[in-house]
Amino acid sequence: MTVIILTNCPAGLRGLLTRWLLEISPGVFIGGPSARVRQVLWFEVQQYAGNGRALLAYSTNNEQGFTFETFDHKWRPVDHEGMTLIQRPKHQIAEPVPVKKGWSKASKRRRFAK
Repeated sequence: MTVIILTNCPAGLRGLLTRWLLEISPGVFIGGPSARVRQVLWFEVQQYAGNGRALLAYSTNNEQGFTFETFDHKWRPVDHEGMTLIQRPKHQIAEPVPVKKGWSKASKRRRFAK
């Protein structure tokens, strides 16, 4: 079983993948190609994804029963004691927007319009 998920990729790439896999939802492709075909498809996804992101998951003979690869994704696979886990990026705390001191224009109009 092979699953490829595309985000923000060109329509031509989606058309290429529909030759080998079934598109069950926009950008989600599933099928059972051979390992060689899967490698060629993943290579094509990496070549033509442009600014998009891609995720490949396929069944294999390991403890988890599957493995996955990412392309231009902020989340990345990390090996942790023999299991592949996803490492999310740390969220940066945005600095608060400084509050302007003084009266707003609306409150000035209300107060001094009389």
